[in-house]
Amino acid sequence: NAEGNSPYLSTNLSEGKEKLRLKQEVGLISGVSLIAGTMIGSGIFMSPEWVLHHMGSPASSLLIWAACGLLAMFGALSYAELGTIIKESGGEYIYILRIFGPFPAFLFAYTSVILVRPAGLAAVCLSFAEYAIAPFYPGCSSPQVVVKCTAAACILFLTIINCLNVRLATSIMNIFTAAKILALLVIVVGGLVLLAKGQTQSFQNAFQNTTAGIGAVGVAFYQGLWSYDGWNNLNYVTEELKKPEVTLPRAVMIAIPLVTCLYLLVNVSYLAAMTPSELLSSGAVAITWGDKVLGSWAWLISLSVALSTFGSSNGTFFSGGRVCYIAAREGHMVNILSMAHVRCLTPSPALLFTSTVSLIMIISGSFTSIVNFFSFMAWIFYGMTISGLLYLKIKKPELSGSYKVPIIIPMIVLMAAVYLVLAPIIDQPQIEILYIVLFIFSGIILYFPLVHFKCHPHFLQRVTLHLQLFLEVAPTTRDAN
Repeated sequence: NAEGNSPYLSTNLSEGKEKLRLKQEVGLISGVSLIAGTMIGSGIFMSPEWVLHHMGSPASSLLIWAACGLLAMFGALSYAELGTIIKESGGEYIYILRIFGPFPAFLFAYTSVILVRPAGLAAVCLSFAEYAIAPFYPGCSSPQVVVKCTAAACILFLTIINCLNVRLATSIMNIFTAAKILALLVIVVGGLVLLAKGQTQSFQNAFQNTTAGIGAVGVAFYQGLWSYDGWNNLNYVTEELKKPEVTLPRAVMIAIPLVTCLYLLVNVSYLAAMTPSELLSSGAVAITWGDKVLGSWAWLISLSVALSTFGSSNGTFFSGGRVCYIAAREGHMVNILSMAHVRCLTPSPALLFTSTVSLIMIISGSFTSIVNFFSFMAWIFYGMTISGLLYLKIKKPELSGSYKVPIIIPMIVLMAAVYLVLAPIIDQPQIEILYIVLFIFSGIILYFPLVHFKCHPHFLQRVTLHLQLFLEVAPTTRDAN
């Protein structure tokens, strides 16, 4: 159909004028592995003990895992509709910009680029480092200096790969996704064997000791949803998708149910191998499982967890650099970040910036604290984006793309987002949450002089020019839709 092809026609016309742009190289398989590969990261190997800790019983923690999968699915389906209406890269940022205008979009870009994305990357790389060096320190905890240096090395390596070649970055993603699905299948099969042998003691009186506090459930959700984070990743690279209106919804419908089923079976397997109290006292659940079930082959688990978290950090990095790049292209970040490398066609300045901030976070933070703040901030903006979709569905139904979700789905996601933001504040107010809110609003100080009134100091242009020559980058055009 001609209408569906119009974006591609205009793309070809503008390419005829020798304009620089990112390539459309992400197909359905790469799309599925970008979602699944970023979702299956450190979470399923680190979070089960925390979900169980907050919920108190095996059955209620499994319910949380299932509910998190459902919520991720609903969120991703809502985002897929947004992606077919607004066919631009940049995820939440571009949706907030097009629906609510530049000010809230700037606040999102500012918090996302300076805190949320680098924090996510730092958390995943820290857990990669924990697992990668665990075998070298058997029987004792690894020195923090070594962990942090390994995490930093991981970030630097990813920066080089992603700056050089999009195809190389997506190939790495596809290979690592296959490896980690294999690792999870080993755990699943091991668990099924244990259940067949009658190891079901964890599932007797499975609801005993369940906690019902509103805040405890909220924090359990945070830890569970951390494992599902990445469900919205494909929306960051819409312009790099082949046929986005088909690929986006289809990739979501394959990837998320697949990951949810794996997560539930893996949790059942953990509980078959360990009693709840053993699971709670384990520092790294998957390693403990490996020691109990695989015996002398337990090293396979720490190897596959290291591979898994490495692949996940690659996915986080791939999409995270794009937010920074798109925001700069819209004039919300310094100009240099909106440029792409003239030969590699990757947004290298944005990627370099993201990796620098992540390195600073690795030096200063720990895994659990980073996860809770990451989730709190992320859900504020997820809620805002979903309310934008509801606004479009009610006020501008004529805009809807080729793919639509029933209105009840974004409504459920919006209610969940409100709950996830308010529950920790009501139940156990922490001073850090106040700092986060103050940080988000500190963007106001920058927005009015730099973006609204465009007061740019002269030395910035000189710096940009020097950086352009040094990094071999040039401005890019946006997709003409």
